[in-house]
Amino acid sequence: MADHSLRGSRPRNGEIYVHDCRKEGGTQWDLALSELPTYAALRTRLCEELGLSDDDKFVITTTNRVEISNDQTWEYVQSGDTLYVLSSVGQELVEQTREMVDFLPHYDTIVKGGMYEYYASEGHNPLPYAFAELIDNALAATVDNMGPRNIEMRLVLDEETPNKNIIIFLDNGKGMTSRQLNNWAIYRLSKFIRKDPKGVMSQIDNGNDKEQETAPAPVCAPRSLNSDISYFGVGGKQAVFFIGNCTQMISKPRGYPDVHELKISKEEFEQKEKNKESIYRTWIRNRKPGDSSHLKDEDEILKKLVNEEVERDSFTAVIITGVNLNHVTYLRTHIKEWTRQLAHIYHYYLHGPMGNVNRTGSASENLSDDGFSKINIEVQVFSRFRDQPLRIVNLKDVSDDMQTQYIRTGGSTFEFKASVEGTGIVEGVLRYHPFLYETETYPKNPAEAIVSDETEEDHEASVVTDIRPARGRRPIFECFWNGRLIPYTAIEDFEWCSTPKKSKVVPLECYNRVSGVLWTNDKFQVSTNKLTFIDLEMKLRDKNTAYTRLIVKEPKKHGKRHLDTVQEKRTDIGREFLGWLKECHEHCDKQIKFCNFKGTTTRPELPKNRQGPWSIFGEVEWDNRIFKKGVLVRLTRVVPTTYGTIERIFLHGEHSADVYATGGEVEVHVEPRTLYDDIRFFPLSKIDRSASEQTIKKFIYEEEAKLPDKLVLTWPNGDEVQNGAKLPAGSTIGDMKLEISNRKGEMISKLPGSKQKKLLVELKVIYHAEGGDQVIAQHISQHGKTWPYWFHRMENLKSIGPYSLQLQATLNESGVFAVGGHELPSRLIKFTITEAEPQRFSIGFLEGPFRIGTPFQIPLEFQDEYGHSTKPSSNLKPELSAAGLEISYSDKQVKGSSLILKDVLALGSVPSSLGKNFSLTIKVPGLPCDSNMLKVRMLPGVPSVLVVTPEEEQTIENGDAVQFQVTVEDEAGNPTTAQKMTLVCKFSGSDELSPVTVDCVSSTVVVSSPVYLTKMNGDVKLTAKIEAMGMKGIQAVVKHFRVKPSQRPAVLEVFYQDGGQNVAIKPGQDLSGVCGEFIKGLSFVVKTEAGEIMDIDDNIASKIKVNWTPKLSRESLVLGRLPDIKVSTLVTETKYCQVSINDVMPVEFGFNIKGIAGEAVQIKCILRGSNKVRLGEKLEADILVLVKDKHGNELKKFEKGVLKDLDISCEGLVVQDTVRMLGQTSGFNVHNIRFESGPLGTRELRIQWGQLVDCVRLEVVAGPPAKLSLPGWNLSEPAVVYNDTSLPVELNVQLCDKDGNPTTEENVRVSLIKDGRLKLHPATAAVKTDKKGSANFGILSLSGKPGDYEIQLKAVINREVIFCEPLIVSIQPDPAKPISVEVEYEKSAKLIVGEILTDFQVSVLAETGSAMTTAKTSSLAMKIWKVTEGTKPSPLALTFVPDKNSPVAEGKFYFRKRRAPEAAHHYFILFIYVDGPYEIHSELIEVDIQPGIPVKLSPLQPPGMPTVSNSKNAASRSLVRSMQLILKDRFDNPAGMDLSGKVFIELVDSAETSEQPKFVGNSTTLRINLSRGMALVQNLNIQESSPGKDGQIYTLRFSLEECKVSNIAPYDLQFLFYNDLRKQSEMASLSKEREQLKERLEMYRMMFETSDMLISELRVLATDVKEEEKRIKADLKRRGFQDQHLTPAGLEAIVEKKSQELRQIEKRPRRLCNLAPATADPEVLGKIGFLAEVVDTDISRVLSWHMSADMDCVVTTTTKKAKVIYEQSQGKQQVLPLDSIYRKALPDWNKPLPHAKTRPNWNPPGNPEYARNTLSFTSKDVESCRTVFGMLLGDTILLDTLEDASAYRQEIVKYTHCPTILTRAGDRIRSNGKFGGLMNKALPIDKLRGAIFGEPLPHEYGRISNEISLLESYQATLAKLKTVELDLNEQLRNANTSDMRAKQREYAEEQQRLKKIEEQLGVVSASANHVLNTSLPATLSVKKQRASPPPSGSNDAASPLSSSSSRGRGRSRGKGRRSAPVTLASESPLNKRIKLD
Repeated sequence: MADHSLRGSRPRNGEIYVHDCRKEGGTQWDLALSELPTYAALRTRLCEELGLSDDDKFVITTTNRVEISNDQTWEYVQSGDTLYVLSSVGQELVEQTREMVDFLPHYDTIVKGGMYEYYASEGHNPLPYAFAELIDNALAATVDNMGPRNIEMRLVLDEETPNKNIIIFLDNGKGMTSRQLNNWAIYRLSKFIRKDPKGVMSQIDNGNDKEQETAPAPVCAPRSLNSDISYFGVGGKQAVFFIGNCTQMISKPRGYPDVHELKISKEEFEQKEKNKESIYRTWIRNRKPGDSSHLKDEDEILKKLVNEEVERDSFTAVIITGVNLNHVTYLRTHIKEWTRQLAHIYHYYLHGPMGNVNRTGSASENLSDDGFSKINIEVQVFSRFRDQPLRIVNLKDVSDDMQTQYIRTGGSTFEFKASVEGTGIVEGVLRYHPFLYETETYPKNPAEAIVSDETEEDHEASVVTDIRPARGRRPIFECFWNGRLIPYTAIEDFEWCSTPKKSKVVPLECYNRVSGVLWTNDKFQVSTNKLTFIDLEMKLRDKNTAYTRLIVKEPKKHGKRHLDTVQEKRTDIGREFLGWLKECHEHCDKQIKFCNFKGTTTRPELPKNRQGPWSIFGEVEWDNRIFKKGVLVRLTRVVPTTYGTIERIFLHGEHSADVYATGGEVEVHVEPRTLYDDIRFFPLSKIDRSASEQTIKKFIYEEEAKLPDKLVLTWPNGDEVQNGAKLPAGSTIGDMKLEISNRKGEMISKLPGSKQKKLLVELKVIYHAEGGDQVIAQHISQHGKTWPYWFHRMENLKSIGPYSLQLQATLNESGVFAVGGHELPSRLIKFTITEAEPQRFSIGFLEGPFRIGTPFQIPLEFQDEYGHSTKPSSNLKPELSAAGLEISYSDKQVKGSSLILKDVLALGSVPSSLGKNFSLTIKVPGLPCDSNMLKVRMLPGVPSVLVVTPEEEQTIENGDAVQFQVTVEDEAGNPTTAQKMTLVCKFSGSDELSPVTVDCVSSTVVVSSPVYLTKMNGDVKLTAKIEAMGMKGIQAVVKHFRVKPSQRPAVLEVFYQDGGQNVAIKPGQDLSGVCGEFIKGLSFVVKTEAGEIMDIDDNIASKIKVNWTPKLSRESLVLGRLPDIKVSTLVTETKYCQVSINDVMPVEFGFNIKGIAGEAVQIKCILRGSNKVRLGEKLEADILVLVKDKHGNELKKFEKGVLKDLDISCEGLVVQDTVRMLGQTSGFNVHNIRFESGPLGTRELRIQWGQLVDCVRLEVVAGPPAKLSLPGWNLSEPAVVYNDTSLPVELNVQLCDKDGNPTTEENVRVSLIKDGRLKLHPATAAVKTDKKGSANFGILSLSGKPGDYEIQLKAVINREVIFCEPLIVSIQPDPAKPISVEVEYEKSAKLIVGEILTDFQVSVLAETGSAMTTAKTSSLAMKIWKVTEGTKPSPLALTFVPDKNSPVAEGKFYFRKRRAPEAAHHYFILFIYVDGPYEIHSELIEVDIQPGIPVKLSPLQPPGMPTVSNSKNAASRSLVRSMQLILKDRFDNPAGMDLSGKVFIELVDSAETSEQPKFVGNSTTLRINLSRGMALVQNLNIQESSPGKDGQIYTLRFSLEECKVSNIAPYDLQFLFYNDLRKQSEMASLSKEREQLKERLEMYRMMFETSDMLISELRVLATDVKEEEKRIKADLKRRGFQDQHLTPAGLEAIVEKKSQELRQIEKRPRRLCNLAPATADPEVLGKIGFLAEVVDTDISRVLSWHMSADMDCVVTTTTKKAKVIYEQSQGKQQVLPLDSIYRKALPDWNKPLPHAKTRPNWNPPGNPEYARNTLSFTSKDVESCRTVFGMLLGDTILLDTLEDASAYRQEIVKYTHCPTILTRAGDRIRSNGKFGGLMNKALPIDKLRGAIFGEPLPHEYGRISNEISLLESYQATLAKLKTVELDLNEQLRNANTSDMRAKQREYAEEQQRLKKIEEQLGVVSASANHVLNTSLPATLSVKKQRASPPPSGSNDAASPLSSSSSRGRGRSRGKGRRSAPVTLASESPLNKRIKLD
């Protein structure tokens, strides 16, 4: 409480908001609280602002209309409050106002934020539960209503505009003030902690209930129906944002004039976060009722709602918009479902404490006036365009909710009450739903799939779903809290009402016919979303919970119930329940008697859980009838109704005698078997008990008689086809009419039975062809209503061969020809189709050619009407005729379907050798088509005779030709010839004549041959013989002729002069001469046939002609001289010269004259191609230099060395590149003309050869734009950048020709193409070139994943695209960013439980692909969990951290010697690395951890101690009913699956008595098989009347024999033996109770031990954290931090301050190296320019200049890597491998300066120092950096000025060698003493182009960074210490709670109870001794101890204890409790991340 004495003077900060609401347009302003210490100051300030005097009347109120009138009320006004200035307190607001409110979530949001996931719907749609949250609020708000409590839920659903969907919850409750509305908005502000900011506001109201949140709950409300269900301040907010994304609260409190509005939305939150505004601050709108001026026109729905406000005294409306579309669909289509769920949730609020008991009329009409009739919850569905609701559902009228069904189907009720921890009250009701003959009356849930009982298939489905009757697997109790259903908590049962394993009082299924309800008050905790109870079941199962039965003394009337009518009966609740259940079974259930037990069996066709056991009975007695095997039954309520014979009767469960039971199944053989040959199972309830056997047999007989029996076929229109008939082609199959007849003679068209399957008739016409059967016609006929089965006539049978006509009755076009083994009727008719009589003929193939007089034959082919070949008659007489021919045949022959006319002979005139066409007509009398005609070409006959003319002897002159005309004729005298006929004319009388051969291409040929005899002395007589070659039948013809000698010129010879002598010219010889000159001195002679020279006379001279001149001198010819010949002027021209004598036999002589070029007089240069040449390129065309004579003839032959005289010259010509060579045919070739420099334009190329000169004019031009260039960019290397950084220079593109010459094309669009994964900032667009042909894109920023990306620039010119060489941008991977976890381990290793796992080597890979050497050990963990727990690490997963000695510097972590879990299973192993924002998982590793070697034999489930007696009852003598023995390893895992053997069973002799029991068969031993490590022991009984001592404990021992593994411990099973059956039953009950007690005691012991270990670990952890806190605090104090800085608030402030200082330092401008960095790689140290930094700018400049050639060099660790970089850069990148440096030559880094040795006492000026000592290395590998710079710099020394350096060198060289000296002023003196000049003067920094050593961060940066790291560590340690202490204190409190002490008392009591039971049994087992000897739990006095350490060499952070701590930590989020981590490592960032997940 605040100190009221200081109220007036207490300073306050902040502002308040004041609204002048006295009239419209009032002012609003803010006032500072610090300026208004008192109420008087406030009023004075308001008078000043309003311009009022002190006498003016006005009031000041809060928005809740609380008047501020004095200092006391003014004190409660807080910063941010809104005040009104009104005329009076009750004044109506004249305009809307806004009130700023904060709704920052309450701190319980963090404390309890992780308790539950809201709406964990368990497979149901959670929307109704969200609605219920808002209905809860409405019920609480209307609890004080004197009249009706109306709650409306309005749904406005619009399909066209889904964003306009609205859901409104409206109640007529008391409403909310603005402060209550503010409280509603605060998350987690429950009703218990709601108060105004100072906690004392209620003092102002002083009894006024306006500010009360809820009214007091009703006292002793029945069923806790107190409406007090709005609790936690969570559900409403969660519900509205689950339903939609925006809510608007409108409320008017009762008795207040104002309406308050509050609107919060997801969109508003996101916008405020984006604008960095306060998210949890908004405005409440205050207005008068009905004022909708702030709403938009389209908000017509809200306007209607606002208009309703005027009529309401108080209300609250929750308007939800932005409704999820999935919800809309569900609301529209499932309205019945979700309204039923709401009716179920509020059943008892709607219908009163007794529920909906009325069976007629609506529930709302029959409710009594008990206070609950006032509650009306109504759902109204509206359309956006209709004022009236489309549908109204009052939840009172819902009659199919589950509680209504439970109430109305219950046959009896059992009411009880439970008292928990004093004030916790639970009322309960159990209802019994009886079994009525064949039906369970337990209601089914309408929301679930309804299982139909109408068909057998549905029955089978129900069996699969649940094997238990009635309730099935559903829990018994539904739970209600304060009268409202908690849907996700249902209690299975309690111990006193649970189903026992066996029951002798009532059948077990009776337990499953019970439903129940529990009503609790608010003393039990529920989850904040009211879906789950937290502690109900635990408290109800607590031993201290007292149950009493409630007995109703008077019958309930009208649903009323009074306290005085109910009496509590304190008795054993279990006994009462059992008695009630027995009574219900006897009076309510109607069952069946199963008789004549046959045995048990299993049914493998059923699901596994239903396969057995099934008891078989011989008969059942039901409704006074006996049903047994062989009885015919009718089964109804199945589709169709089924008849059959009973085979067997089954009842599920183990039975040994007659029994009454429900259910049961019957195995039936369905009748009639010919139709239904099937065995099926039906529930007994399907048997029709009224059907007689005679009726069933009659039905079966009638059913069989109705089956189809035969097909009745008729041919109504004739054309019948008989079986075996032969029909000619074209025959018709007539119309067929068919009927199907049964045995009764009835015509049927459907199968008998309920399904009435249609019968069809299928017709098939099958043609049995040689290639296989072909169905040529197939039809299916249906039976019509007015006609039978009918097939129309078929006329298409034309193919010849066998056929089958098949008629078959079939079923539903399915091809089924039999039903139940009964063949459907059919008919088969076989027939054959043959050919018909001949109707026409055709002329077959005639083999030509046909010649006169040569016999040939004519085949005639005969066909029937359909074209089938048919055999003709031998009596046919064909007739032949042809105009111009005499034609006849001599014989005819019939062959198949042909008639052949043989020896056909034709005679007639054929004057041409090509033949003559004749029309041949063939007529066959007697056929319909009796004639045919064809054209026949007749050729002449074969040659027969030769006719030669002339007939007289010829005389010819030598040299003339002899000639004969030969004609070839056939025997008829027709000219003819033969193919390839050749005539030969052979000469005799002279050997000089050769035979002449002539081809007879026609009938008349000329045989001619020139006769030239060389030796003739006179006339010669010769003979010519003409004959046909190869034709002996033609006689040869002989002719004689005479030859006489000739006197004509026969030979002509020509001569030319050479050296004065005549030389004979050979015919065709070439003569050469100079072009343009004459060949002179030509002569000739003429000779006769005898070779005599003839005298040239005028006659002969006149006949001589030459072709080179037209005019001849006859005189010269007579003298034998020929005219001169002029040689052509062109060498290309050849002159043909001919001399001829034109006589009877012309004589010719020819030769050639060729010209040769003369003397060279000129040269001619010819350019072969374009004269344009691009600068820098070779001229594409060659230059041909031609050398010509005066006639222009080219000289083609030159002397050797002639090219030396060829000279080429021009400006800018690269002469040495020119190539000169002789032309291929003539002249010279000049190419490779290239201009290297000079202006563009026309140039003359001068070519000179000797004195001859010629020029070629060339045009030197720049090429067209062929590419784009990037000036200033080195495109051969990638531009290296990191993500989200800028390019080093701007992107300026230049148009160039292909040689790089810039072009000046303007307005060319240049666009940029990039990789889609690369993002550029700003976004690029096309840029046009300027007048210089360049386009500037500016400086771009890049972002993308690591890798190389191409930036391609392109331009389009004249529709052609030109590109720039791609700019490769390399976004380098971050070596500090992890991307994957790589695990190496031996995958083939066999893993055994409890043994050491294989070693795991883990590497965290960075983006570079290499292992991160900076990875933290604390960030890596190994998780192991079972596969069945999912693919994500479960809370039970084991956690390990890496070994401490892992080589982290190499990026490797080891997990060695980790022990495997003790449970054999398939496990997942996952390695998780968490560092800051990165969380990386390895691939999921699945391992199979196998069991160890077997060490013992144990049962699969402990059977407990059997109790037997030697009575006649077999069940009482049973030692083991069924027990499976398995081999286990030392951790109790099943093992030895590969082992087999024998299990030896023996009764061990007792030392206390000699009486030993016997097994059945009077033996004490048995043997059973053990296979695959398992043995099944079944029905092990002792012998009837077996010996044995009464009450004695005997041991049954199971040991292993005949097994390859020895030393297997046997299993001993103790049992109690009694001679008395009753006593044995009692002892059996005690034995069972003993086993249950032992289980509970073991659970208690494990719980206490876990608590002890947890407290011990927490204490150790708290000590460690405290020591760490002290150490860090001492370090901080040494650094000057005071205690006030080391508080949580001070730490946060100082860290922020220090971080700000760091950011300021980072923003300072610094010198940086601007080279492109080297690619990040583990084998790359970096570029030299980045390896070091220099503080002093002058030193940095001179060193960078001195090492400028090395600054860009990349240093690698290996030569191999250096070669890779060299090859990647195509040799352009300098590289320096460290392994190639000769380290012995490196300088000693710490050696003194040279003068220190030579002149120790000299103090030289200029501050000398080694240059290497000024470097600060940036790489962690300092030694490698020293190696690099030691080699590059050596002993280089730095001094201030050149004068200092010269003086220093002069002194040093007197004694020793002086190294290179650099000066801070920028000069250099080399080690050889040279200095001066530009080469030894450092360049300015701006000329170094960024190749400069960077400047390191100042020293204060490192100091501040260390301080921040230390402060943050101290913050984390304090937080950890607080958490550990809270966890420890809470754990200690939990260990000392009343609940824990009660458990300890229970533990001690149950120990004593166990002791007593074992004393009664006479048993003291080893486990009992251990339990009894255990002292009280150590939770109250915990010893400080640690958990057992992991194996040697392990650094596990998790053991089995850590798993439990993980579980505890998981529970702490759900229940608001903490449990401490076990080790420090569990608080690593990794585990923090896992906890958050």
